[in-house]
Amino acid sequence: MTNRSKMRNPPPGARRAAIYARFSTDFQSDRSIEDQVGLCTSVAHRENLSVVATYSDRAKSGASIFGRDGLQKLNKDSKAGVFDVLIVEALDRLSRDMADLALIFRDFQFRNIELRAVHDGVADTVTIGLRGLVGQLFREDGAKKVRRGMAGVVREGRYAGGRAYGYMPTPGEPGKLRIVEAEAETVRRIFAEYAGGISPRDIAAGLNRDRIAPPRGDSWNASTINGNAERGTGIIQNSIYGGEIVWNKVRMIKDPSTGKRISRPNPRSEWQRCAAPELAIDRRCRLARGGARTKKRRASEGAKGPAPLYPLSALRAATVQLLRRRHGQARQLVRPAPHPLQPRR
Repeated sequence: MTNRSKMRNPPPGARRAAIYARFSTDFQSDRSIEDQVGLCTSVAHRENLSVVATYSDRAKSGASIFGRDGLQKLNKDSKAGVFDVLIVEALDRLSRDMADLALIFRDFQFRNIELRAVHDGVADTVTIGLRGLVGQLFREDGAKKVRRGMAGVVREGRYAGGRAYGYMPTPGEPGKLRIVEAEAETVRRIFAEYAGGISPRDIAAGLNRDRIAPPRGDSWNASTINGNAERGTGIIQNSIYGGEIVWNKVRMIKDPSTGKRISRPNPRSEWQRCAAPELAIDRRCRLARGGARTKKRRASEGAKGPAPLYPLSALRAATVQLLRRRHGQARQLVRPAPHPLQPRR
């Protein structure tokens, strides 16, 4: 949110000042913005600065400069020369990322704008470096504590992931799931058909044909069924249906150029597992996920080997095999005459 005050001519000797305030999460109160603005206004009056604009971002993380309308408007006005001094309660209100804070400071230096914090005074290279380091360490330490708490949840047999098809949260018991029987029947159908050799595409087509609601979106597709083995996604790859909670399959990394969070798969050695037999929807799920479909396909192939991928490949293989057989028969029928000097056996 941006609230730009009415422009007025500052009193003699006073410079134009802007105020920026931010708080991080929805659990904090809007009162935090008012408190920050009040502190910054007191500094402005004490330093004989005339406040001409106020900017704020509510429930916005300091980990990125993207998605913060107040900060973007502030940056735009700084280019237009709207103010000469920016006042913040603390430098981490601008950013908790070392690189982003340094970039903001560099741009302000170029535009001849003074950056001032209530408790640190006028910012310089040393202050920016130290506060940027402390802010980023604080943010990263907080993220580690959150992950530690989630790991503890999994160790207790509770679920720390997002929405899982076939389950719903138990009211008043965080992390505890209960089975949704209507969706569980669909899960059993998927595993049974997959183990029977039906392709994920055909399974999805059947579910859409029967008008069964998908986990998300408007329709089922092959990726919803099969997922990604490396990431452990998809109905077939999800161990929870066999009675096992698996956490830490992926980690989230923020793209510094866009501010968007991107998932990266973790090695399987870092996956955290916990048995949860009460969440097992069908014991056959482990068999289907563990390769029962592959075994059945191999059994049906028998001694003939796997079916060729392309018809021309099959024709070529048969031709080569026929030529080799005929060549062997010809060698047995046509034997070379012995050399005159070679003794007969």
